[in-house]
Amino acid sequence: MGAFKNEKNNTWYVQFRYTDWKGERQQKFKRGFKTKREAQEWESNFLMRKKADVTMSFEAFSELYERDIKPKLKENTWLTKENIIKKKIIPYFGKLSLCDIAAKDVMDWQNEIRGLKDKRGRNYSSTYLKTVHNQLSAMFNHAVRYYGLRSNPASIAGNMGSEERKEMSFWTLDEYKKFSETIMDKPLSFYAFEMLYWCGIREGEMLALTPKDFDFGAETLTINKSYQRLKGRDVITSPKTKKSNRTIKMPKFLCEEMQDYLNMFYSDVENDRIFPVSKSYLHHEMDRGSKAAGVKRIRIHDIRHSHVSLLIEMGFTALAIADRLGHESIEVTYRYAHLFPTKQTEMANKLDLLGREGF
Repeated sequence: MGAFKNEKNNTWYVQFRYTDWKGERQQKFKRGFKTKREAQEWESNFLMRKKADVTMSFEAFSELYERDIKPKLKENTWLTKENIIKKKIIPYFGKLSLCDIAAKDVMDWQNEIRGLKDKRGRNYSSTYLKTVHNQLSAMFNHAVRYYGLRSNPASIAGNMGSEERKEMSFWTLDEYKKFSETIMDKPLSFYAFEMLYWCGIREGEMLALTPKDFDFGAETLTINKSYQRLKGRDVITSPKTKKSNRTIKMPKFLCEEMQDYLNMFYSDVENDRIFPVSKSYLHHEMDRGSKAAGVKRIRIHDIRHSHVSLLIEMGFTALAIADRLGHESIEVTYRYAHLFPTKQTEMANKLDLLGREGF
């Protein structure tokens, strides 16, 4: 082991040579270790990572996992994974050898996680527990697929938690109109919610809109990006899915409204965001507007559900609605089936007529 002491500041450093993936000899130098043991452990883990040895520590493997997976994901997606890995997984498995972690270790870990509390002092939801376990299992699957681990102990231990589908709330057209009237005093808020309700777009898609996305001649809106606020930075990413890249036909009155809004918009730059606010601003306006209007407070995303319920009430098919939302038609059918009761009755009545013919 090439661990050496720096007498000037009483710390340790490592200096050694290794063979890289090209077969070329390289020199590695790293300093700032408090003890000789820490320096030697770092060197050992570094060399194990280079050999992809399953006897490496889980923490060392997590660095390989990040290197392999992070470039494939959106920044916000990786940050979510990273938070779970660093706070819920590494503290438990970090020092263990990857190949020594057994299903019983995972089960003990599950029991520990189940007992944790969130910032509000509440147990984690069943959905979140499942998300945490799935992340651990994904890491073991990666080790099995690419680094020679024999089996996935998280899969053997079985999942914890389950996905809980949140109750779907929505506004009727009358409720939305009451709400919109109360926020007309702030043009930005009014026009932002008009886009959400009448186009059914996602919150991030709306916040990423620029003047260039509108074609008022064709009465269309192009959705090709999404907005996120990450670590104090404004980040524009691609939409949620490939299907989310779409062109939406806008009602004429909304085209007129948005032309009015853009005419008073302070910037003429076609790539500037026309709603330069964050999600927290919209949540505050939801609180203010719903209270003033005397309507139930729903989530921002529930405005999208409200748009769907309106289209269903107007008689549009799941396929047509899915195309507008950027969803698969089967997903719309599954998620919104309970909003199609009149259609079910109509189906039954028509089948009844066919069945009675000839009698």
